[in-house]
Amino acid sequence: MKLPQEVIRAKRDGALLDEATIAGFISGLTDGSVTEGQAAAFAMAVFFRGLSLGERVTLTRAMTQSGTVLRWDLPGPVLDKHSTGGIGDAVSLALAPMVAACGGYVPMISGRGLGHTGGTLDKLESIAGYDATPGLDAFRKTVTETGCAIIGQTSDLAPADKRLYAIRDITGTVESLDLITASILSKKLAAGLNGLVMDVKAGSGAFMGTLDEARALAESIVGVGNGAGMRTVALITDMDAPLASAAGNAVEVTYAIEYLAGRSREPRFHAVTLALAAEMLVAGGLAADVAEGAERLERALDSGQAAERFERMIAGLGGPSNLLRASSAHLPKAPVIQAVEPEAPGIVTRIATREIGLAVIRLGGGRTRPQDGIDHAVGFSSLARPGDTVGAGAPLGMVHARDEGAAEVAAAALRAAYRVGVDALEIREAILERVS
Repeated sequence: MKLPQEVIRAKRDGALLDEATIAGFISGLTDGSVTEGQAAAFAMAVFFRGLSLGERVTLTRAMTQSGTVLRWDLPGPVLDKHSTGGIGDAVSLALAPMVAACGGYVPMISGRGLGHTGGTLDKLESIAGYDATPGLDAFRKTVTETGCAIIGQTSDLAPADKRLYAIRDITGTVESLDLITASILSKKLAAGLNGLVMDVKAGSGAFMGTLDEARALAESIVGVGNGAGMRTVALITDMDAPLASAAGNAVEVTYAIEYLAGRSREPRFHAVTLALAAEMLVAGGLAADVAEGAERLERALDSGQAAERFERMIAGLGGPSNLLRASSAHLPKAPVIQAVEPEAPGIVTRIATREIGLAVIRLGGGRTRPQDGIDHAVGFSSLARPGDTVGAGAPLGMVHARDEGAAEVAAAALRAAYRVGVDALEIREAILERVS
């Protein structure tokens, strides 16, 4: 194994790193022989110099092999979806049971909130009793019996990624496309997937603000995923407005329950969820094309099979067995819920979506430090969409807060995030591009 400082020097100077060099460095990262300072220096060298496609594939494989790699013996394909994060992105909650109801198996390893974006695990932990970090045995059992399970990264899966990510988070290297790619895909490969569909967000509420930035990340993930032997496609989707009309934790779980139960299916959320899930069915050989996949998924929704899978998943991981029928008994409710009126009536022309995510954090629904707790009850619901008319009796949304003071601050932030005018605007499509 090369000395860590020599590996850092080589990448600093723009050299290509061979497979043995990368594997040795990641082995040292895992066993602790590479120091935190050396890992930080390596991350910064990669940030500035970049990695070739071959180096990205090798780094991803090495991080995958740093821990347990799950092997599945199931009668259907093992599939997953990953999102780069956004506001109101409750897709995973609905998508996993939909795909399971169509014969796929979805062992989804998700994360907590990152920056201004919400985290699937934080949402699920709104549910009384739900264990988002079970052991691998419980994870396997739930996937096998139910067809899906959504949990957090365990210490067994891609531990090198877990260590490197913590270092990147405090050294200004989170945005490296190469390291983002390896981080996402090492966890997915460790989960033993046959196919992955990537949801790369672009817009004011996304980490990748522009379409060009989103496309670069999508192409990187698709190239490395396929290079590592996992069928991977990506959709670039719009995040210039919250995807769901809810932003928070318990409020997004409620939104997903309403969607699965068929009581409310907003067109944009439905379009993105259906498109991603249909791509998963195609990747797993469960549908000949996305049109057939979408038809199967619609039937799973309308028949109640997807909702039933969701409820079984929740119960299998420690939650209640009657969540869809009695959600109010198992989800926290904020003491203060009030409408947020616009400063003047008109048509919603623009939303500074990132600011809504930050307002949820200030309410207590997200973290400013890793060790912070979360108030799962707070957030926003019934958020107005671009093109909606707002005014008397048609608010910008409902704020869910712990007290009146917090509600007033959040209401002011929501008003500041919305632009209201007199002319209707052209709204861009929910699905912007497909990368394969």
